[in-house]
Amino acid sequence: MRIARRLVSHFAFPLVLGGTCLGAALAMRGGTRPEAALAVGTVLPALLILGLERVFPAHRAWLHSHGDMRVDLAHLVSVSLTAGLVRTGVFVAFAPAAVWLAARTGGGVWPHAWPWAPQVVLALVVAELPKYWLHRAMHERDFLWRFHATHHSVPRLYWLNAVRFHPIDIGLDTAIGLVPLALLGCGPEVLALFLLLSAVHGYFQHANLPVRLGPLNYFFSMAELHRWHHSRTVWEANHNYGQNVIVWDLVFRTFFWPRDREPPEDTGLADLPAFPTTYWAQLGSPLRWARIKAGGS
Repeated sequence: MRIARRLVSHFAFPLVLGGTCLGAALAMRGGTRPEAALAVGTVLPALLILGLERVFPAHRAWLHSHGDMRVDLAHLVSVSLTAGLVRTGVFVAFAPAAVWLAARTGGGVWPHAWPWAPQVVLALVVAELPKYWLHRAMHERDFLWRFHATHHSVPRLYWLNAVRFHPIDIGLDTAIGLVPLALLGCGPEVLALFLLLSAVHGYFQHANLPVRLGPLNYFFSMAELHRWHHSRTVWEANHNYGQNVIVWDLVFRTFFWPRDREPPEDTGLADLPAFPTTYWAQLGSPLRWARIKAGGS
């Protein structure tokens, strides 16, 4: 079991992420529609990670529901609907601008001739820059933090936390990342791979698994870094804003990876003890923000 745990720690993330994206790419090469490849590709890794968590948990206390599973399942539904609608809306709304830009640049800016893999890496870097600044603003601006606090209200970390977002939060995050890709003319296959990578990365980022990536932590914003972002200590939480890659945290000096201690097991909102724990109350929390900050219900 010790050897198996070590293998899971070091290889589960790259193998599952790489295998999922490769499978989706081959399926699309064979004629599968990008939407179908994306849908199937997001389900299978979730089931695998769910099983791995039961056998190789990072923290046994995180295996047990803290009354949060029903809440996260409800968020899964609302996040899926919101992100899907926003994604469609962005590409419909910005299609004329993308056509105009392509005409002015002699066929478009996006490097469609590249292989899909480097296009996905480019999409990650391009989309993550506005996402970084939005995420940072969510922590530094109170009128935005009222929406993002829902994500940080988790009492433990496990794969399904990846979808605990207020609809306004996930709507803004989805839109701000996709607008530059839509304008630049990113193709549907590359977009599907980008979204699939983001989903699988998000599962592992929050998974209750002993992930150890070593030097890859200087590219991916993985669990070893993201657990500090969920610390109850505000100063620690205000670091590692990258959603998929940590590149912009390194550039703008918000990268945080202390080597002398492990990330805290205790997560949540230490400064907001009255933050609601039920789904509908969390949806309405921005409207009751003053009372929540004052300690009221």
